[in-house]
This record gives sequence, C-alpha cells and structure tokens, in this order.
Amino acid sequence: MPKLLRPAAAGPCIAAAALLLGSCATAPSANLSLPEIAITVDDLPVHAPYPPRVTALDVNREMIVALKAGHVPATGFVNAVNVTDGSTTEALSDWRAAGFSLGNHTWSHRHLSEISPQQFEEEVAKDEPMLQELGAGSDWRWFRYPFLDEGKDEAQRAAGRQVLATHGYRIADVTTSFSDWAFTGAWARCNAAGDKAGVAQLERMYLDAAKESIAVARGTAHALYGRDIPYVLLMHISAMSARMMPHVIQLYRDAGFRFVTLPEAESDPAYRPDIELSLPGRLPDWKLAQQMGVKLPQATELTAKLDAICPPGSAATSR
Repeated sequence: MPKLLRPAAAGPCIAAAALLLGSCATAPSANLSLPEIAITVDDLPVHAPYPPRVTALDVNREMIVALKAGHVPATGFVNAVNVTDGSTTEALSDWRAAGFSLGNHTWSHRHLSEISPQQFEEEVAKDEPMLQELGAGSDWRWFRYPFLDEGKDEAQRAAGRQVLATHGYRIADVTTSFSDWAFTGAWARCNAAGDKAGVAQLERMYLDAAKESIAVARGTAHALYGRDIPYVLLMHISAMSARMMPHVIQLYRDAGFRFVTLPEAESDPAYRPDIELSLPGRLPDWKLAQQMGVKLPQATELTAKLDAICPPGSAATSR
C-alpha cells in the first residue's frame, strides 16, 4: 500500500521522464483552479475484522449513505469470493442502486507475485460473472491489483498486463492513500473493548493521516509532473472508513478538492500507460524520481503505533 509521506519541493519535468509520464502539460479540466480526486473503495463487500454486532451489510450501507450525502462519485472494487449469502449480494446491489460503479479486484485477492499468469487470469475471469450481472450497462472493466502487487519482475508484470488487455480492462491506478486499511484491526479491538479513549485516539490519527496524505500526494505530483494531476484515492470497505467517510469528504472539500469519477481522473495523460495496456506501464514513483533526479518525500510509519492501541486482551481504559 502507498505509505504516508511528507511533502517535498516541486521538481522539474524533464524530457526523458515526460515520455514515461505521458505529458507534462496540464490536462483539460472543468475547473483548472481546483485539484481533483476520485474515490475508490477496495475489497467489496467484506473488509474485516468488524466491531461486535457490526455486519458487512451495515458497513457497506454506511459507506453508501456517506458518499450519497456528500454527492461524491465512487468506484468499488469487488472480491466475489466474499459474496457468500444474501446479505453480501445485497451489499453490492446497494452500491449499484446508489449509482456507484463496480470494478474487478480479482476473485480472492491473491498476490500476483505469488501466482502464475494462468492463475491470475482465472482470478480475473472468475470475478466477472458477478460484475456482469450487477454492473450491466455500466463501465465495470476497471481493474485494481490486490495489494497493488503488479508482479515479482518485469516479465510477470507484462504477462499480467496482457491478461488484463485481453479481457478489456484499464488499470485503476492509486496516486494517493493514507493506509486506512491499517486502522481496521485496532478499530475493531477498541470498539470490542469499549475503549472510548482508544476510539478517539484512532479517529484523530485517521484524520491526521488523511490530512497529511493531501500534502504528500500534491508534493509528489509536483515533483514528478510539475503540476497537480487528478488524484485517485485508495480506501477500503472497513467499519472505520465507513464511519469516517463524512469527515474524509469534508477534509478534501476544505482543502479545495473537487470530486470526479475514476474515468474522469484517469483521462489525464499521466495515466495513459495504464489505460492503453499496449504501452509500458507507469513506473513506481520512486523509480520515476530516480530517473528524473528528484527527491521524493519520506514515509511516516504508523503500523507499530496502531498495533499498540487496544492490544488483544487489553482492558478498556474508558467506557
């Protein structure tokens, strides 16, 4: 997953890197004064663990209500292995009924680097019947790599891209994240323990991480592209993210962002290598920075701190 970073000074856009990035020119926009962002949500319909008495259907519905109330478009990426009963099927139906798009996250969320190209194609294809049924009439041929894992080497990456091209997909890139997935376990533990102080601490950390990620993403984009690109935000269908989504939406609005769809965001030239899969894919940010001779921000690591909040077996500190 993308790590939290501190913003860096903007860097130059040089000719060699421009060929890799697609363009250093600003793409057309309805409002050039506002940075744009597309919200994407991974692991539909289940991203566990959950607090006691909270179900996957509850979480999906809470997320949908927040997005609808905020008038924010979104794309949810499905692992159909978790569509196991009427309630999980209903959760995905609710997304479509709300007007949101669905995309392919593979059948069972396996690392590409740990499977063969044939197994990868099976994972992609096995997810499609659910998408064809629920996404009929919509643009569902967007793909999000599980774990953002594009393969263990360039040969496997190319083979994976060929699979996606054969099935008619475009890659749903991620250009900003605040590692919301890392909060999932601590949120479930603190709520199970009735630890109000722990819950409040997690909420503060979550919003601080989201706020920091804005500066990170913009600093990184200016270093690599010399401009804002339309950002693609990665989130997950977790209980905490569903609860915090109204605050996340307001945070981005307060920072001056305009919400757009995933296809709108990825119409920018920066994403062209992962829309036209006959091209070499987008290089990781660190590799682009290395080629361009620019310095990217440093990561902030939250895992250890999150693991220490409401550890398993701990008693509640506040009820």
